Amino acid sequence: MTRSISIEVPDAFAASYGAHGAEARAWIAELPRLGGEFLDRWGLRPDGPPAHGMASLVLPVVRSDGTPAVLKLQQLREETVGTVAGLRAWNGNGIVRLLDYDENSATQLLERLDTARPLSSIADETRALQILAELMARLTAVPAPTGLRRLSDLAAAMLDQVPQAVPVLRDPAEQRLVRTCASAVAELMGEPGDRLLHWDLHYDNVLAGEREPWLAIDPEPLAGDPGFELLPALDNRWDEVEATGDVTRAVLRRFDLLTEVLGLDRERATGWTLGRVLQNALWDTEDGKTTLEPVQVAITTALLSRS
Repeated sequence: MTRSISIEVPDAFAASYGAHGAEARAWIAELPRLGGEFLDRWGLRPDGPPAHGMASLVLPVVRSDGTPAVLKLQQLREETVGTVAGLRAWNGNGIVRLLDYDENSATQLLERLDTARPLSSIADETRALQILAELMARLTAVPAPTGLRRLSDLAAAMLDQVPQAVPVLRDPAEQRLVRTCASAVAELMGEPGDRLLHWDLHYDNVLAGEREPWLAIDPEPLAGDPGFELLPALDNRWDEVEATGDVTRAVLRRFDLLTEVLGLDRERATGWTLGRVLQNALWDTEDGKTTLEPVQVAITTALLSRS
């Protein structure tokens, strides 16, 4: 007889994720049953309260052989379609290891890392950035498997959206900046790259582990150029950039460290970083914003100061 098991869903996660609409609320309503189903199917025992991010619920568990792990429950959507293919291609090299997976629900069983020790907990920002860059270099050294979303397709779609997005911005200087970013992307369209990108690699998406000192989590795999990976590392811990008193110099120091460790051509990496700024700008205008994020403007201005 099948055991009747369910899990508890934190109210804060149910409220925040449920705000995305009826489909999200229906998924939240199914989570207690779905989580219980996988505890039973994979022989797991809960080992602490669930945690959550913006779009997933993570439950610490212990496998039948005593191995600690985490059960990650997330709604199947465009951003998660390639996650398993990416994790399998990386095979734990610099990133959390996939232990089991259910294709129909996108449920994952993952190696357990130390959520209390993200890379952002390292006080020395230069040391933290070096660790992040070395992980990024390892991850982007892997060729992207077939079937992933491609940077070439994203770039083409972005360029199609620019004419509608630019007039939404109130400041003519910001309009020019978006056009500059679009021109940089247009120049690189013919060489979009074929590396396996994490797409969201920043300090809080790197956790301490036992198998390795630091391992990446929560990839949104994409096939493309490693230069498209750099922006999250440039704008994270921004208060430390501002505290230097010279934002341009601090941004370029970060950029130079990243490109040196990854062995990237800086002009090309600049172009794809501007592409990432363009992506964020387009998302913002789609959300009804009429100004760009000041941090994005500052990073773009710093990178263009070398042009």
